[in-house]
Amino acid sequence: LHMGKTMKEDLTVVAKYIKQLYPPEFNVFSIYAELYHSYFSSQAKKNAESHLEDKDIYLLLSWVHNFYPKEMRKDHALAMELDKVKLGSLLPSSLSKELEKKYLDSEEVTVKNSLSRCLDKEIQRWKEDKEPEKLNGHFQSELLGIFVIQSIYSGQKRAEDISKAMGEELSCRLLKELPAFLRSYRDAFEDFKEKSKKHRYYKPILISNINNCWNFREYMEKYMAEKDDSKAGILSTLADIENSGFDVLLQQLFAQLKPMYKKFTENKWDSSSEIMNEIIKTTSKHISDFQTLKDPFYHAIVEKIHACLVKEYIVRLLKRKVSLKTPAQQQTLAQHISKNAADLEAFCTSNGSQATWLNSALPKLAEIIRLQDLGAIKIEVATLATSYPDIRKRHLEAFLHIKANLSRSELKSILGYLADSTAATQPRAPLFSNINVS
Repeated sequence: LHMGKTMKEDLTVVAKYIKQLYPPEFNVFSIYAELYHSYFSSQAKKNAESHLEDKDIYLLLSWVHNFYPKEMRKDHALAMELDKVKLGSLLPSSLSKELEKKYLDSEEVTVKNSLSRCLDKEIQRWKEDKEPEKLNGHFQSELLGIFVIQSIYSGQKRAEDISKAMGEELSCRLLKELPAFLRSYRDAFEDFKEKSKKHRYYKPILISNINNCWNFREYMEKYMAEKDDSKAGILSTLADIENSGFDVLLQQLFAQLKPMYKKFTENKWDSSSEIMNEIIKTTSKHISDFQTLKDPFYHAIVEKIHACLVKEYIVRLLKRKVSLKTPAQQQTLAQHISKNAADLEAFCTSNGSQATWLNSALPKLAEIIRLQDLGAIKIEVATLATSYPDIRKRHLEAFLHIKANLSRSELKSILGYLADSTAATQPRAPLFSNINVS
């Protein structure tokens, strides 16, 4: 600092007052600048070749890449004169690169150890009898959700403050550490999930860990290139944590719903409105527990619930438990299904489901039951298959068991039409492919 200040002040005096006392051919400013630079450079080289602590390496590199070329030599009083002199770097390139490697290696290890300690502390927190912290009404872990990313970002920023190239190099190294860290995190989370089911704050901790994933996703979108090789692996690991947490959070609800759905076929769809009300009431109690999820995850879990509610309803329609011979009976059942579908859609939409693709499944099935004209049924089957291209013959055959007044040839004709219309399409999201037909 003293040398830098002295050099800057002295050269300013040379530029302003001394230079004009000599003939131009003496190049007085150049001589002074080269002598000062030579001394400064020799001192920097001497320091670089001695044993330096990490913070000293950082400071020396900051002088080489930043303070010396930018703060001193670009000073408005000196820049024009120094541009004519071509002084070069404070350190030889080989020595500078050696210091850069030492710094990057050290910083990489520092951040890696910091992440490891952070995960260990977080695991300890899970074991304590404490509710996770809340931020804006959402459970979260400050350690994993914020500190880990800050550690990586701070490391990148420090290196970037030395030079853009070093920032990019360290960024590349640290982002390669992230997949390994997240895999360790996922394994620790799985271990907690399996072994701590009786923990007082089991569900809040699961929700907190799901929410943590959003911070990592945001960070990745901001700082990782689209074609980065490790990006797909990171996204896959985060999805594992999220879906694993969702599965546990939804386990109890789905177990409670199954016997309720059985009542539809047991009662041959009589009292179907009461059964649907019971399903909605039960689901509503569980959804209120999920308000502590961050919005993207709340919407994701509500969408999973929405898909389950529709799927379980279709499962009952495909059970071959109801066979109706008259158009009037079929008309009545179609009305029940339409009413249940409307109630289900209203409930899911009001709770934030954005899975609008699910909304037409039950009304389309109701319409197939209601229609009696073979051509009209085929058209409706075609529109159903367009919306849900994962529907297969086995699904439709089981469903058409309800329409007992169809002849064998009519049934065959409808099924053949479906096979043609679904041959080459893939679903945007699966519905029927998740349904087994017995």
